[in-house]
Amino acid sequence: MIKSLKLKNLLLIACAAFVFTACSSKEEQEYNKPALYWYNKMMKQISSGDLDQADDTYTSLESEHRNSPFIPSAMLILVNAHIDEEQYALANFYLDEYIKRFGLSKDIDYARYLKIKANFLGFRYQFRDQQLVEDTIAQIQDFKTKYKNSPYMPLVDTINSRLYMAKASMDKEIAELYIRRDKEAAATFYEQKVQNSWVNPAEIEPVKVPFYRSIFE
Repeated sequence: MIKSLKLKNLLLIACAAFVFTACSSKEEQEYNKPALYWYNKMMKQISSGDLDQADDTYTSLESEHRNSPFIPSAMLILVNAHIDEEQYALANFYLDEYIKRFGLSKDIDYARYLKIKANFLGFRYQFRDQQLVEDTIAQIQDFKTKYKNSPYMPLVDTINSRLYMAKASMDKEIAELYIRRDKEAAATFYEQKVQNSWVNPAEIEPVKVPFYRSIFE
């Protein structure tokens, strides 16, 4: 009887191992599916919060159906999902690809707005992201020139105002740093930049930097 139970347990373990191996093998060998199948699968994975798998599924969609009409919307959906998770580098990866491939799309202004938004939300360190601020302001100026009637213009204008405040704050801080180091010419240069800005520095509330970061700012 003991031998019979042991044999039964071994058979159950073997069956379970076979089922899991079969399922795993089926998942690994999944290919040659319709575009709608990949698209729906990606949407389910995004809704369940599994962005890594969603990225992989998009790769299958893009690889098997490069010219599918689902590709542009899939890319923008992934962009928003990654922005929601504060994964701005990945969001920008998809946006750069979208802008390169679908530059004439009716949604190109939306894609460029999302790129501005991703850059703005990715601005974390007040005195170490100067180039990101400069680049994003340049993108905004390009947006305002090319898409004057875009419905996203008010949102872009809001980001633009906040970035100019950040830029004026940075210039003011740099000027004060040069003053402390007795470098009058450099201090005057940055003070002039602050004065030339349309932002009134007196109205800018200083950024509250945690003490453990202030050492490195």
